[in-house]
Amino acid sequence: MNIFGIIILIALIVDYLMNYISDRLNISNMNSDLPEEFEGIYSKDEYKKSQEYTKERTKFGHISSSFSLIITLCFWFLGGFDFLDKWVMTLAETEVYRGIIYISVLLIGQSILGLPFSVYSTFVIEEKYGFNKTSLKTFILDMVKGIGLGVIIGLPILAGILYVLGEMGQYAWLYTWIGITVISMLITYIAPTWIMPLFNKFTPLEDGELKDLIMDYARRVDFPLTNLFIIDGSKRSTKSNAFFTGFGKNKKIALYDTLLENQTNNEILAILAHEIGHYKKKHISKSMIISVLHTGVLLFLLQYFLGSKELFEAFFMENMSVYSGLIFFSLLFAPIEMILSVLMNILSRKNEYEADRYAKENGNLEEHLISALKKLSVNNLSNLTPHPFYTFLNYSHPTVLDRINALKQ
Repeated sequence: MNIFGIIILIALIVDYLMNYISDRLNISNMNSDLPEEFEGIYSKDEYKKSQEYTKERTKFGHISSSFSLIITLCFWFLGGFDFLDKWVMTLAETEVYRGIIYISVLLIGQSILGLPFSVYSTFVIEEKYGFNKTSLKTFILDMVKGIGLGVIIGLPILAGILYVLGEMGQYAWLYTWIGITVISMLITYIAPTWIMPLFNKFTPLEDGELKDLIMDYARRVDFPLTNLFIIDGSKRSTKSNAFFTGFGKNKKIALYDTLLENQTNNEILAILAHEIGHYKKKHISKSMIISVLHTGVLLFLLQYFLGSKELFEAFFMENMSVYSGLIFFSLLFAPIEMILSVLMNILSRKNEYEADRYAKENGNLEEHLISALKKLSVNNLSNLTPHPFYTFLNYSHPTVLDRINALKQ
């Protein structure tokens, strides 16, 4: 095994061990004492249930990640990548068609192996703790729609990437970067109108006290709100959420119907003020810029490593190709992606604090936001005391207690 193989192997094992250690620390950090902030909000039985839910999800996640690592290493060291490449070469003459088949087979295989875990998570664990509302029909339709989108949108994009990287020479990475950026912007723009409604029903919020409250607040803070929708999240889960998506004139704020069932009007307004805070603080546009720059750097490095024979030899490949190089580079770059993920989580947590502060400073909604956060934590059986190392690695949001303390300061 050469240096590339050693780096990738170490990265896979280190990533697995770090997640395992953080999981164990997270579980060990639990105690039976309910945090003072949640007294009167969480019953002892519900608090115990939330801890059992976290433990069971953690144990199941460990089993899933262990299985995934074992399958990846077996496929690698048994020569699976080279065997698949030789088979694909008998099916198609051009690199683009070979690449489509090669990557599609890997993705299909990954999906099939992951399907039992997805089914168990949805219909056993989530069902056990009272969250699951997904019917078997909805589960299957979601998969079919996902596959359909992958075929209609994903395959042409993949074909374009393979063609440009294989045929456009020295500046292929730049042309690919420009193309991916344009397509990403287009998908982000059309997703609220054409893609997301394939999976959920978006119903305009009815006229009434809540809508008047929200529209009045939007006018006061000069937020161009035209699309406010209720999303039927209850057909899949009892968990609550709200989100902001799209840009330009195609922006949407969506509230889960489960959120309306469990929150007061002022609490919902506070949650929306938080989402508006993300817009006002330009968090969404900054994240898009970071994503675009990140893609550019990745593609620049990718083009360099596509010419590295040692990278392909690390996976026992006899032939060098763009499509297999995409897979191998993603594994080689995994250690850097792990570091970048932690840094992005740090930035995301900072943005969440800023959005909370916006809701506090623009409407004095901190008390309503605090009560909303408490209810969301209880309804979602959130872990109230995650270990700091686990939070550091995995949390894109600050812990609920940290957010509450910051709002009170």
